[in-house]
Amino acid sequence: MSETKSTAQTPITIKKYANRRLYNTATSSYVTLDHLAQMVKEGTDFVVYDAKSGEDITRSVLTQIIVEEESKGGQNLLPIGFLRQLIGFYGDSLGGLVPRYLEHSMQSFATNEQQMRAVMEKALDGLFPFNQIEEMGKQNMAFFESAMKMFTPNFFQLGEDGLPRMPTAPGLEELQAQMVALQQQIISLTKKK
Repeated sequence: MSETKSTAQTPITIKKYANRRLYNTATSSYVTLDHLAQMVKEGTDFVVYDAKSGEDITRSVLTQIIVEEESKGGQNLLPIGFLRQLIGFYGDSLGGLVPRYLEHSMQSFATNEQQMRAVMEKALDGLFPFNQIEEMGKQNMAFFESAMKMFTPNFFQLGEDGLPRMPTAPGLEELQAQMVALQQQIISLTKKK
């Protein structure tokens, strides 16, 4: 992802009114969830406050955008197994690790995506570095598989009936070992840059 445009500036304030309308205070206009989704894609930072209570509701609005994007059909980014596993972490003693892990994973993925885009731009100049693209694709896939196996250890395995087996939660020691291994992979990936 690109660096946010509002890094040096304060985030844009969006107010949500009781009638569910969203008001952008920077442009003095009403906006939709689609507008906010576009702002996220453009790297524009914003916070959403409940107009009556003043409560920061940014998280719930961003979650609502994800739900809307997933329900549009077409491209779904969140596999059902992942969603089930994520729900299972709510209230779990290790649930506090999940947000940091997911954020770090997405940052690493975004960095690799930027590298891939740069390679593709060079390819348009007449160079076709398929080896670099293939290597980054392999790294991304290995990283993704490691992440999925950590949260859903049996995600890539089928049962005797040919259907995917329900994942079993790893033990604490196994989870810690997987975290250490994953950290080592992340360190080795960042050193290759």
